[in-house]
Amino acid sequence: MQDLARVRWDDIRLFLAVYRYGTFGQAAQRLGLNISTVSRRLSALEAVLGDQLFERTRDGVVATPMGERALAPAEAMEAALGRLVRDLSADESEVEGVVRLSVAPGMADVFIAPALVRLRAKHPRLRIELDASVRASDLTRHEADLAVRVIEPRGADLVITKLVSTRWVAAAAPALVAATGPVSSWQQVPWIGWDDDLATMPAARWLARCVPDADIALRTSHFGSQLAAVGAGLGAALLPTPYLAVCGLSPLSYARALEPDVAEWPVDTLWLVGHRALRSAPRVAAVWSFLLEELRAPGDAAG
Repeated sequence: MQDLARVRWDDIRLFLAVYRYGTFGQAAQRLGLNISTVSRRLSALEAVLGDQLFERTRDGVVATPMGERALAPAEAMEAALGRLVRDLSADESEVEGVVRLSVAPGMADVFIAPALVRLRAKHPRLRIELDASVRASDLTRHEADLAVRVIEPRGADLVITKLVSTRWVAAAAPALVAATGPVSSWQQVPWIGWDDDLATMPAARWLARCVPDADIALRTSHFGSQLAAVGAGLGAALLPTPYLAVCGLSPLSYARALEPDVAEWPVDTLWLVGHRALRSAPRVAAVWSFLLEELRAPGDAAG
């Protein structure tokens, strides 16, 4: 029979460290304990709960179904303790620890990574783990603490706020724009396109539909390579508007006859997403506020 009165916060903190770091060794280092103490205390917690929280493997630990069920309540306890300490303290709580942030590669390279110097200046004890893969991390499975998404996620466990809406435009290096002048046909310029794995993207579909006979100088699904190729003058590409100023690019001029195509340029809405149980944790709240300051369009409502 479970005796939940014997569960202590220190045991929950230990459980969270083991879950997040995946090995007893890393959890012990983070908590300032030795590995045998971590193993012994975790076994004692499992005995109180009446079930295993982790499967021990040669490479570390893997959460059992019981461990997965325990995660959200444990993080809710962590967030509640953070609020308690913050509210009862005469001074602002120290922001420290690791925040895992999931962002699409292009945004990570051009906007997020360069901005981290300002976040570091505000919170020098904060550590960011930036997941800049194309695959979207699953916040409900705690693969990330915060994410910036183009598609609005759904879920009762998620907190979501709109950052900005951004239109894509046809752009190129200033020299190519000047040499081409106003285009009467999209085929007048070479293009940088997406590879087959991202052919369903709205920008890729526009290029296939409106410029079917385009001279494709480069196909790549690596957004950084697209930006580099466009900046070097290899061709034009459909790009989100904010990248133009940062990367020194110019919009293509076009004849009025092309306006129906222009009306079909995609519009993205960016969403900031977090897990409800972690939203008030000081380390997560600090990054959330920072991302709102950096990415939200002036005049948008606060969230």
